Amino acid sequence: MKKTLLDNIENALEEIRPFLKNDGGNISLIGVEDNTVKVKFEGACSTCTVNQMTLKSGVEMIIKKHVPEIQKVISVEEI
Repeated sequence: MKKTLLDNIENALEEIRPFLKNDGGNISLIGVEDNTVKVKFEGACSTCTVNQMTLKSGVEMIIKKHVPEIQKVISVEEI
């Protein structure tokens, strides 16, 4: 079950990665804890001034579409 959850989240991230890569960035899945997904913005996305808007209106929306049990998505600076 856990593997399927992670696979579904990765599939959701694959849906948004082309847009991030087009702007010189990327995103990585760090982990899942208590229905919260932790991601890390990379490249140009890590310093972008609108990355929190991208997180909420893009990444979180797409992940919730693929994995409805996820309640929120947060970004972390370091692992």
